[in-house]
Amino acid sequence: MKKLSYFITILFIGITTISCGQGKSASGNLPGYDLNHPVKYDMPADLLEISGIAFNNGDASTIYAEQDEDGKLFWFKPGDKNISHTKFGKHGDYEDVAILNNYAILMRSDASFYTFPLSGIHTKDASGVQEFKQLLPVGEYEGMHADGGKLYVLCKIGKGVDHNKICNGYVVSLASNGSLSKTGNFSIDVKKIAALAGAKKMKFHPSALAKNPLTRQWYILSSVNKMIVVTDANWNVQQIYPIDPDMFLQPEGMAFDNQGNLYISNEGSKTQPGNILLFKYKR
Repeated sequence: MKKLSYFITILFIGITTISCGQGKSASGNLPGYDLNHPVKYDMPADLLEISGIAFNNGDASTIYAEQDEDGKLFWFKPGDKNISHTKFGKHGDYEDVAILNNYAILMRSDASFYTFPLSGIHTKDASGVQEFKQLLPVGEYEGMHADGGKLYVLCKIGKGVDHNKICNGYVVSLASNGSLSKTGNFSIDVKKIAALAGAKKMKFHPSALAKNPLTRQWYILSSVNKMIVVTDANWNVQQIYPIDPDMFLQPEGMAFDNQGNLYISNEGSKTQPGNILLFKYKR
């Protein structure tokens, strides 16, 4: 992704509460979440192009994040002005991060993956890094999530795939030594998404996914389509929810903590820093 110039120096990670203004298209509201009134965490310059975010077993005390162009894993406490990072790879188009079984897993857009022990992040260069090149079919990948001991990956744009009909996903297993292998696949009915949106057809391009720990439903975010799709545990589409493009500038990361709170990260622009929006679960 083309690097944006960043003219504003962010000295700390700010915390604010924002809402949709008059005359702006309002976001739909997910059950249990008010998409119009998040807590906003502005990111420092290093995370202008923040993409994927993740927690370790839902522990909200530490957010793990990466950005599009640098092979670095960042971690920080929400709202903390101090962020740390370790370098795991060369310059590249990195799209998502997951933490699984005490390993950090980073995904590049061409379905190449990097793994290393989470214990090795406290040095300038991560230790024990393994690379797995183009593990999945040819395509562009942006969304990955760890659940139940496995990784679930969605293809944004697949070679030879009709995205008016289907969105392909893959299951990746992590071995105890940090190696990865493709062990399964699944699909999402895009025609059902289009029908719920009142459209005859729709090319669906997911940018992130996460599983709600309270409902066990899958939440699938699309920056291109500006919507969140909710499926059941077996990937059957249940509902779609629009998101406000003014609030969600370029949403590319999604995660839940173990209390069911929803976090969505947005890339920034020349005039806006990247951010993470927190939507607190309301019972």
